[in-house]
Amino acid sequence: MAGLYFHIPFCRRICAYCDFFKSAEVGRVDSVLDAMGRELDGAVDWLADRRIRTVYFGGGTPSLCDPARLQGLADRAATLLDCSGVEEFTVEANPDDMTEEWLEALARTGANRLSVGVQSFDDDELRLMNRRHTGAQAVEAVRRAQAAGFANLTIDLIFGVPGFGGKVLQRNLEQALALGVQHISAYHLTVEKNTAFGRRLERGRFSEVDEQVSEREYLEVHRTLTGAGFEHYEVSNYALPGCRARHNAAYWSGDEYLGIGPAAHSFNGKSRRWAAASIDGYLAGAGTEAIYEQERLTERDRYNEYLMTRLRTAEGLELATVETCFGKERAERLLRQAEPFMRVGELCLAAGRLAIPAEKFLVSDAVIGALFEADD
Repeated sequence: MAGLYFHIPFCRRICAYCDFFKSAEVGRVDSVLDAMGRELDGAVDWLADRRIRTVYFGGGTPSLCDPARLQGLADRAATLLDCSGVEEFTVEANPDDMTEEWLEALARTGANRLSVGVQSFDDDELRLMNRRHTGAQAVEAVRRAQAAGFANLTIDLIFGVPGFGGKVLQRNLEQALALGVQHISAYHLTVEKNTAFGRRLERGRFSEVDEQVSEREYLEVHRTLTGAGFEHYEVSNYALPGCRARHNAAYWSGDEYLGIGPAAHSFNGKSRRWAAASIDGYLAGAGTEAIYEQERLTERDRYNEYLMTRLRTAEGLELATVETCFGKERAERLLRQAEPFMRVGELCLAAGRLAIPAEKFLVSDAVIGALFEADD
């Protein structure tokens, strides 16, 4: 089964850390939503498997939109694809958009999961990140969502922010747990070049935390959340039993997905394509092939992606599947490459599965990169 992703790339304010495609021209939201309907009409044949398991509205800030408009896109998809088996329908939201009226309207749609962009409950840290809400607003937004009937909630937190570890991080984690949410995504701050933080870093007005601070904060997040009963099932994701993010899990298991909207990516098992990262370009070409760039994955690409996605998860990968899909030689070479990392505890092998222990996920990029098959 496949996933369906709608990208709403608009934000009232640009966060200091964000490197995703976005626009502050919120007056163009309705035009882009109309264009997304046209794109959807012409894009459904991209999927070989037309049965949709998950629907996800991300961004950007989908909570800028009237929930009825979001449901309209989902309804349109249901006329084109088999959506009868949808198990999870997620909408991302910012706390300051989550009024009682908006939540009541969202509860009347098919949405059954809400992803709340909290990032922090500390007002000083939120101001540094250029977020629009306060810590108190975030708490109230989550409680309002629960009162509106949303029983599957996830919140985002960011750690590794210079000057906001220690007691601030501890309070953030305690508050997140006190809210009784089912899922928490905890991301280490990455300073990207084309962001406010990146520009400040270049001018010497911002600094990144060092490796020891990164490891200390990562382990605090890991131990606090797992100690509270959460599974650390992917590098940045924690869930109570039975509450894993099904849409995101499909990315890590190599399932097909269709992305609709400016800069949205799609994958059909063999090729990947993405729409124009331009509002003007998208509006001009939505519904035609002109808005897309595309790449066909080689066997080496697919092998490397298999390593990258599976080793981000607690389950890791099956060596037997590597052998079946990519050949015995690759499986044997992978095991040889893994030996140095197994000796130092950064990889483990059990019951034919190779995995990075969750306590070591912080070094996952380096481990996975060392296992990649390089170009000839």
